[in-house]
Amino acid sequence: MASNKPAPAATIETHSFAATDATESEATWGEWNPTAESIRPVRGRHRVTSKRNGLARSSTVLGVGVIAAVGAGGIATAQDKPAVSISLPDAIADNLPDASSLPGMGSLATDDSETELLASAPLTTAGLTAEDAEQGTADAGEALRARILQQAEQQQSAAEAARLAAAETAAAKKAASDAAKQQSQAEKEAAEAKKKAEEEARAKAEAERLAKLAASFSLPTSSYTLTSTYGESGSLWSSGYHTGLDFAAPTGTPVKAVHGGTIKSAGWSGSYGYRTVLELDDGTEIWYAHQSSMTVSAGQKVTAGEVIGRVGATGNVTGAHLHLEVHTAGGSGIDPMAWLQSKGVTP
Repeated sequence: MASNKPAPAATIETHSFAATDATESEATWGEWNPTAESIRPVRGRHRVTSKRNGLARSSTVLGVGVIAAVGAGGIATAQDKPAVSISLPDAIADNLPDASSLPGMGSLATDDSETELLASAPLTTAGLTAEDAEQGTADAGEALRARILQQAEQQQSAAEAARLAAAETAAAKKAASDAAKQQSQAEKEAAEAKKKAEEEARAKAEAERLAKLAASFSLPTSSYTLTSTYGESGSLWSSGYHTGLDFAAPTGTPVKAVHGGTIKSAGWSGSYGYRTVLELDDGTEIWYAHQSSMTVSAGQKVTAGEVIGRVGATGNVTGAHLHLEVHTAGGSGIDPMAWLQSKGVTP
């Protein structure tokens, strides 16, 4: 490993070293007191660094060399004896890192000057980016703090943007829901208003129709009193019930056509006495019975309100009155009161 010779197994009492060759065998060496001036500075790649494995092994070699030198000839001075040559194994020397490659440690001095550490990259600037340098930041801690604050601000901004987006979405949904409700309510109100308007229109049209009918229909007589209505039962009628509507009035009271039509027959008709049958355009027949006289004849056209006879007491009667019957085009008898009311005329 080293160039030192092993020391003999003798107690060290003298202050001279054994000669290493024939020339040095006759020399006597003085006391060795190493000083700062007598020690050659370590230069170049053989500088021992703070690497754990290399330091341990090189320290062992150095210790062995010192013990061997002391055991061989005692302590000598550096001026009288050449420095002991110490070499490192190639395995250690080859694996030592270059000082210039250590971050923040600078570069080592050349062989012509003492070893000097130049701080080319202070530790306070480690981690600085070009962007930090452009912004004027010279301290790595301050730059890290600035980046942390910037990231925190970005995260807060993102959270605030998400909150605002959620609030806008909720507001839009609520607005859409309110608009839908308002539209539904408006449509409902519009439908109700339309329905009401239609009902009012129908009622108005019906009133106008009845008014026109009333203008085209007339009561069969005047100055009367209703004595018997349709459907009453009793022995006075051969059918067992009353088949018409009785208008009690003095004999000779005018009898009028209720609507325009054609006289189908006019003459004697048994229990009906003198009877006139008026046929309307839709086939409905109006029977006027118990007249005292008739002023029209079969086939004659008449208009509403025109006089066609006089009230009397002919036929099967108990007093002077007009017996009025209404028959459909098929021949069935119906209630004269209801029929007159449907034409806008109320007896």
